[in-house]
Amino acid sequence: MNGRIVVGMSGGVDSSVAALLLKKQGYDVVGVFMKNWEEQDENGVCTAETDWRDVQEVCDAIDIPCYSVNFAREYWDRVFSYFLREYRAGRTPNPDVLCNREIKFRAFLDFAMSLGAERMATGHFVRTDGEGSLLRGADPAKDQSYFLYMVHREQLLKSIFPVGGLTKAQVREIAEENRLTVSRKKDSTGVCFIGERNFRKFLSEYLPAQPGDMTAPDGTVVGRHDGLMYYTLGQRRGLGIGGCGDGRSWFVIGKDLERNRLLVAQGGDHPMLYSTLCRAEDVTWVGEAPARIGEKFRCTAKYRYRQPDQETEVTWEAENLLTVRSLTPQRAVTPGQSVVLYDGDRCLGGGIVTRVLDPGCGKAF
Repeated sequence: MNGRIVVGMSGGVDSSVAALLLKKQGYDVVGVFMKNWEEQDENGVCTAETDWRDVQEVCDAIDIPCYSVNFAREYWDRVFSYFLREYRAGRTPNPDVLCNREIKFRAFLDFAMSLGAERMATGHFVRTDGEGSLLRGADPAKDQSYFLYMVHREQLLKSIFPVGGLTKAQVREIAEENRLTVSRKKDSTGVCFIGERNFRKFLSEYLPAQPGDMTAPDGTVVGRHDGLMYYTLGQRRGLGIGGCGDGRSWFVIGKDLERNRLLVAQGGDHPMLYSTLCRAEDVTWVGEAPARIGEKFRCTAKYRYRQPDQETEVTWEAENLLTVRSLTPQRAVTPGQSVVLYDGDRCLGGGIVTRVLDPGCGKAF
């Protein structure tokens, strides 16, 4: 038998098939379910309990032991507190990126090693090579390298991604062929601790809302907002203001934190929604940095998940600071989100967008 591999199992089809494939390859596989959140949803249901039952059923079916480990305290301290700080500062965070770095590839990896594992495994749609590079998954529609750019080479060398070379359709087919009960289970979406709950209601339980004015580019008050934390750049739905007779919808183009104003404009192609230059901090490189501090380099970038690659010129300004210049205007580059850099299929790393430097790309209203 090959060495021991501990699989992080969520109760979904991807991690279940990952465990199955490793078992068939002759590894000593142990399934571990991570519980990262203690609360019930707004219907009084603890979805973690349902997912844990699914993990147990799958592990029984493929004949591997399974355990549950509680990382709720670590999640609160390392991920959720950051999530609240970012919203309080008027940004739109992506806690899933931080969860991968702090929980799955730190706390869980340490736990897996304590069980005598040679490596840990997950159901992420990414690939690695023998040098610890982070490569895109084979299924471009499901590639998750965007969410793993904060994971370092040393952690990737201790990790394996059994479904990274498959398509989602192939994963479900394998699950069905092996009669796994999760073969048709719906994929989870959104932030894991919010689940199916109403986002505004959930956030208001932790941060007090401060309603204020919605203002057009000329300063005209056109409506009221419920609290800046509920809105993100480029948002159209939920503003509650009509098209003023010409039928054009209103979109969020910015936030004025000092005056508690939500800045809105008509038209999804409004110039203030576009930019070419942003600043990114909390810089992370998966392996060797692609340049020295003070140097520029060319690569492609994603400013959000599922976005096609964008040609960029990046300057590594300081240890924890990048400026990223896109060769074409980008719509709704959002502070708090990640800009992730690529060289072909290889993910280089990235950073958190903290400021858009040229909103409107120099164009007048």
